[in-house]
Amino acid sequence: MLTNTLKYLRSAFKHFSHETITKDYFVTNQMNNDSSLNVNSIKKRIKDHLHYTVAKTPRTATDRDWFNAIAYVIRDLLADRWMTTMGEYYRRDAKRVYYLSLEFLMGRTLIKSMLNLGIYDKFCQALSELGLSLETITELEPDPALGNGGLGRLAACFLDSMATIGLPGYGYSIRYEYGMFYQRFYDGFQVEHPDNWLRYGNPWEYPRAEVLYPVHFGGHVVEYKDEQLGRKGYHWKETEDVMAMAYDTPIPGYGTANVNNLRLWAAKSSRDFDLGYFNEGNYIKAVEDKNNSENLSKVLYPDDTTPMGRELRLRQEYFFVSASLQDIIRRYLVNHDDIRGLPAKVAIQLNDTHPTLAIPEMMRLLLDRYHLPWSEVWDITIQIFAYTNHTLLPEALETWPIRLFERLLPRHLQIIYQINHEFLKEVSYRYPGDMDALKRMSIIGEEGEKHIRMGHLAFIGSHKVNGVAKLHTHLMKTTIFADFDRFFPNRIVNKTNGITPRRWLNEANPELAQLINQHIGHEWVTDLNQLKQLIPLAMDTHFRTEFQAIKQRNKQKLAEFIQKQMGLTINPHSLFDVQVKRIHEYKRQLLKLLHVIAHYNHIRVDPHFDRVPRTVIFAGKSAPGYFIAKLIIKLINSVADVVNHDPIVNEQLKVVFIPNYDVSNAVRIIPAADLSEQISTAGTEASGTGNMKLALNGALTIGTLDGANVEIREEVGEDNIFIFGMTSEQVAERRQRGYNPWDYYHGNQELKQVLDMISSGYFCRDKSTIFQPVFDTLTHNGDRYMLLADYADYINCQNHVDEVYRNQDDWNRRAILNVANMGKFSSDRTISEYAHEIWEIKPVIPD
Repeated sequence: MLTNTLKYLRSAFKHFSHETITKDYFVTNQMNNDSSLNVNSIKKRIKDHLHYTVAKTPRTATDRDWFNAIAYVIRDLLADRWMTTMGEYYRRDAKRVYYLSLEFLMGRTLIKSMLNLGIYDKFCQALSELGLSLETITELEPDPALGNGGLGRLAACFLDSMATIGLPGYGYSIRYEYGMFYQRFYDGFQVEHPDNWLRYGNPWEYPRAEVLYPVHFGGHVVEYKDEQLGRKGYHWKETEDVMAMAYDTPIPGYGTANVNNLRLWAAKSSRDFDLGYFNEGNYIKAVEDKNNSENLSKVLYPDDTTPMGRELRLRQEYFFVSASLQDIIRRYLVNHDDIRGLPAKVAIQLNDTHPTLAIPEMMRLLLDRYHLPWSEVWDITIQIFAYTNHTLLPEALETWPIRLFERLLPRHLQIIYQINHEFLKEVSYRYPGDMDALKRMSIIGEEGEKHIRMGHLAFIGSHKVNGVAKLHTHLMKTTIFADFDRFFPNRIVNKTNGITPRRWLNEANPELAQLINQHIGHEWVTDLNQLKQLIPLAMDTHFRTEFQAIKQRNKQKLAEFIQKQMGLTINPHSLFDVQVKRIHEYKRQLLKLLHVIAHYNHIRVDPHFDRVPRTVIFAGKSAPGYFIAKLIIKLINSVADVVNHDPIVNEQLKVVFIPNYDVSNAVRIIPAADLSEQISTAGTEASGTGNMKLALNGALTIGTLDGANVEIREEVGEDNIFIFGMTSEQVAERRQRGYNPWDYYHGNQELKQVLDMISSGYFCRDKSTIFQPVFDTLTHNGDRYMLLADYADYINCQNHVDEVYRNQDDWNRRAILNVANMGKFSSDRTISEYAHEIWEIKPVIPD
């Protein structure tokens, strides 16, 4: 039986040589033999790759050449484990999960892979003996520009956990050539530059020129009668085609032989060159089709405030799900002949609404290619798909104009109409005569321009829909998906987000990780609940002293980085008050800034008052087309310019906006933070993961009872977190009662002064009205996110922070208890819950 299976595998994969596996191969060609991997063999492998792969000598090699040689050595070590893992999945015919996400914010790979493979110390010694600086080499590695914020970082954490636990899991996304953008500041404004992260190539990826799938757009649909099946069929004809080519990146688990796969799709033209145009001398037209096709994978999140940008976004979403589903089905058919068995072997998780087109695309493939009947296809589809919701904001739930679908995806529009028709029939049976329910629950929205509601489609087409924090899930059931929860009472479940401790403590904060290892061992790296053993150590004076010293060294390193990169000197002994996240009104960076301005005013009035010195650190990007968010960035930088150059303020207050927030900058900032700002309006943040990363590294949280803050408070204790502001219920009640921001403006003199300074041009003398839109947002335009309502309580809470920080010994005790009680927020726990309760898959560990 095994022989027949292997023959079948070889035959099936003759065009996919990277997955051609035999058991004998692992026995006879086990390059990754830990017993033979010593410092000398590492040095030899590095030199060999420098010579044969990079084609340089040690004499002529640049630091980048050495980086590539080292990366190729580690990639070799990953490759054997990777192929072993893939082979085991096929040999055992394991059910697999495919995680579809438009973002994977992976971060740098070099150090992470060394740590996960357990070879970090050997490589450090080998590089030292070669006269190389690991720190210098590491800084040459670019951050893969495959994501923007929490959504992509969560996906990366999940891949790490799947590999570590041993779950058969694959990530799918787009290989963005330029990512979102590289953020720089000019005169305080965010200016977007191309993030050409692939400029020097990517040693971690494997191009798969043979893995190529056609993706269709446009054309028209022809109906025909299928005489054999006795029902109608459909041909999608005269389409314009783009080819999707695969690039694979191995994802290693920690302390295990498992290595999973991230497959990214690059757009390739189906026709590279039009010789006719070339011969006419029209050289631009000759390559126009190629350029237009390949634009699909150029940039993450094109500016969708323009019709062209929205069309490109829709094309991107369909491009990546179409290629992924073709690949998933191809992989399934290696071991199976009957497409009806797909749900037993395939689970697909939709990370937010961006991949929702996978639902009608799966329907199209099963209907038009495999000719299954509608009812059977719908049942198969629902069993396969699950959907993670990441937002409670209605405007963030994607919608697409019908007219755009008619032009780009006519067959999918037919299928979506049919899904909606069948679903609304069920709704009308359940709620006869309730036309309002039909309108609210319809996939097709009629208000304004007729459109498709992708959140509705994702919900209806999935067997499970999960929120990402207890509060978020509760609000899903009672607000945006209340009708659907009533109709499908067991479909919504909670899966509180988590983070990987491998990246966000073991790698990001090595001194703290080592201190923890010395006292409780290193099992916490794969079982974060082990950190509870630190609870008694919070009362240990010596441990608190060591903990504080590590925090201080992290702050000193960050201060040196800020001095080097920005030319700004900050006090490393001040309280590092950190708000690092995507710039958005609901995340309320503006509320933090109001506090900064009020604090500045107090210093100006009484500069000799004994107060806790603060360094307020911002970082984050705004979407290119988000006017107010970009103006908030300008305001932060303008306030920083005034505060940092005021001699009266001196070291009592500094404001820093670190540009181009990415994983590497997060790894610098988070271990140095004292205070973590998680201050979104209650009921708007789905979960947050920055709050988890900062608490895990010993920062105390100041925040509202929003997202995962609620559960963090439950875990760390009310005395070890600073909570302020309205609850989600109070926010809803205040809105319903009628919210007037002018009441707070006129009722709080300190707040009025701050707002008047913003509107009057105090922070930008040469353009006195530039910040008037910010003032208007908080007053005339209604203060949608209720900053003014929470302002007074926020200020009082910040005063309490100062009081606690004065007693450094007590602050450190609270910080240690935060670290000790973060076990729940491991992505290993989150992924285990997904695997057991949604995907129904089990770990597969290679023999």
